[in-house]
Amino acid sequence: MRQLLLVPLLMVLSACTWVHMAPGASAVRIAASPPAGCDKRGEVEVSVKHSIAFIDRNTLRVREELETLARNEAPGLGADTVHPLSDPVRGAQRWAAWRCGR
Repeated sequence: MRQLLLVPLLMVLSACTWVHMAPGASAVRIAASPPAGCDKRGEVEVSVKHSIAFIDRNTLRVREELETLARNEAPGLGADTVHPLSDPVRGAQRWAAWRCGR
């Protein structure tokens, strides 16, 4: 009986968002490709849990959390724009950070 209750609970938890936007991160723009005329400030790798107890989390939610984490890192690098360098793999993704001066 416990196992029957555990599966729905894990599915609900897998949809939760645990990553919150840091101060200043909401001003960071997401670019689909390297922005033209901008100064590259560095790269970051961010990661989140992609599964809970062998149950994969919602792929869209994982992507959103990775994007939020990349945006959270940008102000610390003096960047105002980020773009993904790769697709997410097992809850990890590399991003480039740019200063575009907008």
